[in-house]
Amino acid sequence: MSSSFHLIVFTGAGISAESGLSTFRGQGGLWEDQPIEEVATPGAWQRDPERVHSFYNRRREQLQHVLPNAAHRYLADLQKQLSLEIITQNVDDLHERAGSRRVLHLHGELTKVRCSRHEDEVFDWGHQALSRADKAPCGHLLRPHIVWFGEAVPAYERALEKVQKADALLIIGSALQVYPAAGLVDEIGPERPRAYLDPGDAFVGQRTAMHRIRKKATEGLNDVQDWLETIGAL
Repeated sequence: MSSSFHLIVFTGAGISAESGLSTFRGQGGLWEDQPIEEVATPGAWQRDPERVHSFYNRRREQLQHVLPNAAHRYLADLQKQLSLEIITQNVDDLHERAGSRRVLHLHGELTKVRCSRHEDEVFDWGHQALSRADKAPCGHLLRPHIVWFGEAVPAYERALEKVQKADALLIIGSALQVYPAAGLVDEIGPERPRAYLDPGDAFVGQRTAMHRIRKKATEGLNDVQDWLETIGAL
């Protein structure tokens, strides 16, 4: 293994689905039978913050009852062997609970909240319920620390810089359809290796040098290991 080899792993909902967390893209645009526009947009928050709180409170409750799976643990172990950073579209904390330490959440974190007026005021919240009675120190309502549809992605520039400097990119469990996050996979140099671990037939466009592993995250780990050895990462 070369100590200078740097791998970026880009993860999506598919890796956490195997732990029992629901996704929305395979269910007609619904999360727990809730239309996305009613629970995960700025307009939803303005119209009915109590409904938004109820939705995310249920997701925090659900998160307490699931565990990291073999794919989460594999990445945590891999961080001990080479320079590896995770960029995730997921808002759960399963990567961290598996032991990973270098994780960048593009779309926010379910176990954190932020001031509804000052987006840089972010607070650890854990799995407890959030309500309209909860206020930031400045007096404004606290809201879920989630990047909703229609909002900017503050961590995108940091993620872009990391991808552009990477020696290789591994994508796990993402449909590569939510932008701008999905566009990151095209930002690594075309001569650098990329692998895509997912059982679906997500649109990958004209992307080149994409090694495909059509398996679920936990089922394709041996294939990932072989790929990493082939490209000289291990």
